Amino acid sequence: MKAIWNNKVIAESNHTINIEGNHYFPQDSVNLEYLIENKTQTVCPWKGTASYYDVEVDGKTNQDAAWYYPAPSSLAEKIKGYIAFWHGVEIVK
Repeated sequence: MKAIWNNKVIAESNHTINIEGNHYFPQDSVNLEYLIENKTQTVCPWKGTASYYDVEVDGKTNQDAAWYYPAPSSLAEKIKGYIAFWHGVEIVK
């Protein structure tokens, strides 16, 4: 699977975890140079508190386009260390 935005591959892995239609990529498969941590957080009733990154490619910023769970609940422990994408980031095989 690949995560692509603004014609750049942001992440690529054969070992994503699909939860609720979102592919979570192992952190070591993500090009962290394109991610900028921000202060956005949301709460999922069963996964816990998510933190967000902006995705920045070639001077363009896609706000809150990536998220992760730094301390997921025990129900979502398998996505610890994984990052997911949305807001126009294309996920392709």
